[in-house]
Amino acid sequence: MGKKISAERRAVRKQLLELLQGAGITDVAGVQDLYKELVSTVLENGLEGELDAELGYAKYDSRNKETTNSRNGYSEKTVKGSMGDIEIQVPRDRKGAFEPQLVKKHQTMLTGDIEEKILSMYAKGMSTSDIETHIRELYGLSVSDTTISRVTDKILPVVREWQQRPLESVYAVVFMDGIFFHVRQEGQIVKKAVYVAIGVQMDGIRDVLGMWVGEQGESATFWADILNSLKMRGVSDILIACVDGLTGFPGAIEAVFPETEIQQCIIHQIRNTTRFVSYKDLKALMADLKKVYTAIDEQSALHALNEFEEKWSGRYPKIAISWRSNWANLATFFKYPQEVRTLIYTTNAIENFNRGLRKVTKAKSVFPSDDSLLKMLYLAMVDMTKKWTGRRRDWGVIHSQLELFFVDRLDKVNY
Repeated sequence: MGKKISAERRAVRKQLLELLQGAGITDVAGVQDLYKELVSTVLENGLEGELDAELGYAKYDSRNKETTNSRNGYSEKTVKGSMGDIEIQVPRDRKGAFEPQLVKKHQTMLTGDIEEKILSMYAKGMSTSDIETHIRELYGLSVSDTTISRVTDKILPVVREWQQRPLESVYAVVFMDGIFFHVRQEGQIVKKAVYVAIGVQMDGIRDVLGMWVGEQGESATFWADILNSLKMRGVSDILIACVDGLTGFPGAIEAVFPETEIQQCIIHQIRNTTRFVSYKDLKALMADLKKVYTAIDEQSALHALNEFEEKWSGRYPKIAISWRSNWANLATFFKYPQEVRTLIYTTNAIENFNRGLRKVTKAKSVFPSDDSLLKMLYLAMVDMTKKWTGRRRDWGVIHSQLELFFVDRLDKVNY
């Protein structure tokens, strides 16, 4: 049995039929011509509005004119739309200062420009309803949520291609972290993790290597899949991997990149182990803990940890226990000079990136699918990384130190 047509939809169909009959339209070609006429009218209205804003007064309202410039007729223009060529009349000003934005002076394609604007707004975290309102207010165009989703869906093949692109053979450092979002799955809202990897190339340039949507609390198998995919894309070595104590990661990286040094984020370790410290103890406890991670070398750090344990284990026994159990990965940075230590002892580089992703997605409490989440994150990533044009000022020093410490491994690879 077919789906029932609502009374509202039946009324809309009746109006459309009356419109088509009144215009003498009897075939598809006629519908296309009507569509192009409609688009032409909307565009011309939008362009008139832009010129009103440029001159500061509306057409036929010269009493409010406060400029020596004025309207100067129209020029004909043809733009290509999804239904074919569309003829429009573009208003002109006498001084030739008017620069239309809806249809720019040398623009010949309509849909690509509008789609570019939609993608740009989507990348900045605007919801589909916000984009629809924005396009309508600026250009007088009605763009439905469905149309916006269809436009942004065009980015998905680009995302897949980006996720599979070739990478550098060697990365000095790779930062890995997870960020969580709510996604609708099989009728339920579930918490999903997006795992992000940012690599620092041997020339000091940063690059987002990939973003992978997975279940919360993924196992070593998941991380092994990610690392194997990096290997398949051309990565032969990662000198140092910096992680936020991610479950399963150390075992996975040892299996895929056995020579890689692992540095667990010190800042995350501090946060995780001091969450339940009484406020009255916090300042003194943090001062003693700082002696551990700012020590001149690992031996001094262990001595400071012993002193910390003697003083605080009575009230907070789990802190020292946690530091000792994670020590192998927490203490990696002690073997390097100060410049390299500063680079790797915290995952701030990726946390700042994740903060940008959260800012873009804050208006979206639940994503309808993994793909909708991934396409927004990808567009946001492209927008954010446009600013990644340089490298650290001290990269020359860091590079020299890395070449000294990893000379055997770097000699194996032509990077």
